[in-house]
Amino acid sequence: QVQLVESGGGLVQAGGSLRLSCKASGRTISSYAMGWFRQAPGKGRGFVAAISYSGVNVGYADSVKGRFTISRDNTKITVYLQMNSLKPEDTSVYYCNAYMVLASGAALDYWGQGTQVTVSS
Repeated sequence: QVQLVESGGGLVQAGGSLRLSCKASGRTISSYAMGWFRQAPGKGRGFVAAISYSGVNVGYADSVKGRFTISRDNTKITVYLQMNSLKPEDTSVYYCNAYMVLASGAALDYWGQGTQVTVSS
């Protein structure tokens, strides 16, 4: 029902910037909250940033606050993650997520395929 396609990952030097994009498609996708998570090899998947369906409410992990900015363009049905002042510890596979809780209490949760971000020293 929902498909998420990520792009924008790559190799960058410490202190540099990247912008990740997640193009979403599917029924009622504009009603979903969306976010970014990341996972390094051998480690768990952790929260990075999220944005409400309206785009007015945002949240960030403490580790990226002040450096990363999440935004969405509902006309393009795309969510972005602008990453500035990148650090080697930001190296991870970054995953796009779409989430919505139905009136019944059931949750709809979808994931993209991931895009690699590598930050060199």
